[in-house]
Amino acid sequence: MLYLVLSVLCSSLIFVIFKLFSVYKVQTLYAIITNYVVACVVGLVLYEGTIDFNEITHKSWFLGTLALGMFFILIFNLMAKTSQVAGVSVASVATKMSLVMPVIFGVIQYKESLSLLQIIGILLALAAVYFASLKENGIVVSKKILVLPLLVFLGSGIIDISMKYFQENHLQPEEVSIFSAMIFGFAAITGFVFIGSKAIKQPITLNFKNVLGGIALGIPNYFSIFFLIRALENKALSSAVIFTLNNVAIVMLSTILGILIFKEKMSLKNRAGILLAVISIVLVALF
Repeated sequence: MLYLVLSVLCSSLIFVIFKLFSVYKVQTLYAIITNYVVACVVGLVLYEGTIDFNEITHKSWFLGTLALGMFFILIFNLMAKTSQVAGVSVASVATKMSLVMPVIFGVIQYKESLSLLQIIGILLALAAVYFASLKENGIVVSKKILVLPLLVFLGSGIIDISMKYFQENHLQPEEVSIFSAMIFGFAAITGFVFIGSKAIKQPITLNFKNVLGGIALGIPNYFSIFFLIRALENKALSSAVIFTLNNVAIVMLSTILGILIFKEKMSLKNRAGILLAVISIVLVALF
């Protein structure tokens, strides 16, 4: 449970850092790519074994890290586009409601069982995510742009499912650090290719704020994945329970931090969402 708490703390810190990006005019894309480089380096430093890239390329999970790294950049851009076109709330709801995908995957693939109270808790968790993310004018999405949050929903769910799959079938406990490092490394390479293609039309200038923002983001970003994989190793809790607790707790804590640090206003629906989040956590974790 400690690993799950640490993953929630790191993930919530990421949202705070993203908010600070807008305050200090940090260019998100360049900071994100820097963050992947930093996260990769952290993983390599923490890996206790001998780093032999020839040996790593023969690991059963290696191609998976390549695919996930590319997917990380793709989903990030989809989330950014969704935030710009449909609003931050829509992107947040689409990302966190994707918890239903790994939950269903765990029940079908690994025959994980859920009690009636846990099922009720998961349904309340979905409602909590929705209401906690609502703004005063509600969430309204045009049918023409509905495909964007749908792709974010599917992409986020696929990433969570992939994490569980590799942890269950391919990863040894001592490989978590290098596995995470490889994902972030390939995400960084994909990002460099992306901005390299943009640089053909518009020269890129190095900005110290972007680099500093990327460093600040990279450390908690790495540990959010590292601790989540560690939490999934816990046989006392099913992956359905872990993903539900993780996503709902992140929404709840990031909302509270937004109020405390940035003085964000919370509507009655937001308060209802927080209350539902607490109830869902109790039902899922204790029963």
